[in-house]
Amino acid sequence: MEYTKETEAPATVPMDGSITQTGSVTARTRRGTIHSITIVGQIEGHMEAPQQTKTTKYEHIIPQITAVEESEEIDGLLVLLNTVGGDVEAGLAIAELIAGMRKPTVSLVLGGGHSIGVPLAVAAKRSFIAPSAAMTIHPVRMSGTIIASPQTYAYFQKIQERIVGFITAHSHVSAKEFTRMMMETQELSADTGTIVSGDEAVSCGLIDQVGSLADALDALHEMIDARRPLCPVCGDRHGG
Repeated sequence: MEYTKETEAPATVPMDGSITQTGSVTARTRRGTIHSITIVGQIEGHMEAPQQTKTTKYEHIIPQITAVEESEEIDGLLVLLNTVGGDVEAGLAIAELIAGMRKPTVSLVLGGGHSIGVPLAVAAKRSFIAPSAAMTIHPVRMSGTIIASPQTYAYFQKIQERIVGFITAHSHVSAKEFTRMMMETQELSADTGTIVSGDEAVSCGLIDQVGSLADALDALHEMIDARRPLCPVCGDRHGG
């Protein structure tokens, strides 16, 4: 059935436990069907985090992204971020999947998009950050026992280059400026790096726009509308 302004589709939210289990929800209105995923706490990858730690498991997120891309019913993806970072390769894997989607994607940083949360924020086709949110940019580091050898440092450098390359390819910040922020020594007391606020993230080209949930949804629906074919009768684009 085709919905118009006169026959508006009711907003529907599945009650199958997906919100409590994976932090995801699919909502349908006359404007389109959007799947929303939340990436909160620590991004958990190959190693399980302590039980008391709030985590986002990449094995929960990856199948959702694949399903959204393949679904004929879902029009776009909204990614809500409030993360301290976590597993580098798991974060990059999720970011690559989001960046590789054909469907419209929008990210919104709420609270914080720190560490490996930065590439996740820029992976979407359009990125937003709340006025009160912040992002921490710092070099790659690893917890646990580290073998202090030239090979270890070379490995860290390669990981760092992958992260910088991804971020600069999917945002408007230059590699030089991002590396400068990453190596800043005057801002963090126990680490090198930079904390940027919402306005600063936009001014340096890292994030597209400061905005709210409504702004992010409007941008996503604009992209969804642009993909719809023109009606041969009235010349408008109608939702399905």
